[in-house]
Amino acid sequence: MPRLAGHRRALLSALSFASAVGLTAAMAPGACRAAESPKTVSFSTRDGGEIQADLYGEGEHAVVLAHGKVFDKESWRPLASHLSGKGLQVLALDFRGYGLSTPGGEEGSLWLDVVAAAGLLRHRGARRVSALGASMGGGAVARASVEAPDGTFYKLILLAAAPINDADRMKASSFLFVVSREERLLPRVKQQFEQAPEPKRLEILEGGAHAQHVFRTDQADALTQLIVDALAD
Repeated sequence: MPRLAGHRRALLSALSFASAVGLTAAMAPGACRAAESPKTVSFSTRDGGEIQADLYGEGEHAVVLAHGKVFDKESWRPLASHLSGKGLQVLALDFRGYGLSTPGGEEGSLWLDVVAAAGLLRHRGARRVSALGASMGGGAVARASVEAPDGTFYKLILLAAAPINDADRMKASSFLFVVSREERLLPRVKQQFEQAPEPKRLEILEGGAHAQHVFRTDQADALTQLIVDALAD
């Protein structure tokens, strides 16, 4: 019996591993590929926060990835590797209060983390800095584009972004709004889209998955391609 129990444990362990591998592959955008190992970097915000981030690749066009409330910088790894493989420099941050990132003196000012991330990428030689924000991170990206000086952000991609009150003041060369057809935030996203400056585009995906959760659905490839196309020079 002990030997049989050992075989059962080994089988369960193998099944668990296979399941985990399958989930990772399902979440990865596009065809399966080895994920690039990022460099861990840190940088300070205007209000004294200290932000940890993962840096992928090199390139004159860089993009900040800003996660949603229930995610972190690690959640972007498949997409970040995919984008860096296309010649983009990618920075996936942990917002203040997530992971090892620490807040500064201005409570709740997540947008400061996004602005500081853009500054780091400029310091590293990026000539253009775009930003992709999901849900909470989308609201932070939108606010950052309002508060930052003109020219800070090249393109903005807002994935079911938390709404801001003055979307008409956002500043970028173009805006892509993405939302799922059956999610409750759809009316607010449409409203933000109507308020945003031109040029802009709204894409509505099938299903009801919210923001980064779309990467766990059959719409993952469609979302990834929208992002790649939006960031193309």
